[in-house]
Amino acid sequence: MKPPPFAYRAPREVGQALADLAAVGEDGKVLAGGQSLIPLLNMRLAAPGTVVDINRVAGLDTLTAGPDGVRVGALTRQARVERSEEAAAVQPLLRQALRLVAHPVIRNRGTVVGSLVHADPAAELPAVLAVLDGSVRLASADGGERDVPARAFFTGPLEVAAGPGDLAVSALFPALPPRTGTAFHEVSRRHGDFALAGVAAVVTMRADLGLEEARVACAGVGPVPIVVDVTAEAGAGDWAAAAHTVRERIEPEDDVHASAAYRRHLTGVLTERALAEASRRAADA
Repeated sequence: MKPPPFAYRAPREVGQALADLAAVGEDGKVLAGGQSLIPLLNMRLAAPGTVVDINRVAGLDTLTAGPDGVRVGALTRQARVERSEEAAAVQPLLRQALRLVAHPVIRNRGTVVGSLVHADPAAELPAVLAVLDGSVRLASADGGERDVPARAFFTGPLEVAAGPGDLAVSALFPALPPRTGTAFHEVSRRHGDFALAGVAAVVTMRADLGLEEARVACAGVGPVPIVVDVTAEAGAGDWAAAAHTVRERIEPEDDVHASAAYRRHLTGVLTERALAEASRRAADA
């Protein structure tokens, strides 16, 4: 398979990258890790007139972990984030999810921000950003930057709230409050495949170990990650009630891999497992 013909630009500064994107408009695509874009090009599911390769742009391969959370630059590879002890200490859900993303060779090249911008509804990282209420920072050619929260960033399957001249320069995964645990569970046909369904869970306990807050984000069962607050249902540790609420909120569809009914059932099972594991970690935190 060969991609369709396209013009190629390889800027070395953020300003030049933004100028290139502004010049090509909707006819341009950004190349970072390429683990999503290159297959789409080869299968001719995407045919941009220009590919803007940002791999030579300085200053985009950053990774910082601090009191506010983990900020990941546009060129920071998934494997680096997965292996970072500092990032895992501040936001453990990142590592828990990244270990389920494809295969190590893919994570060595793929970028965290690229996965967010690609916005595949079945991908793990959009669900993580959504359940944490994180944000993506967009830069534009006019010199401005804006932080778009996850709830507004994902607008549909493979669609995000970024304009033709925008460049996603980083993403913030907020830190957890005290006595909080996280977990990510999914089921796929084969290890490394996109999940039939996945659930990211965040549980926060009070000082007396009573439940303060519980929420999940579901992947693969709607056009965007579906976040559900199940604090009321799970107040007494009733994860089955929480799972019932989640099953009612999701929007699975039939396809060649699984029926909508199976995905709905599976999401409920994964919700119970993820909430139970996250609560155990919260109790030990």
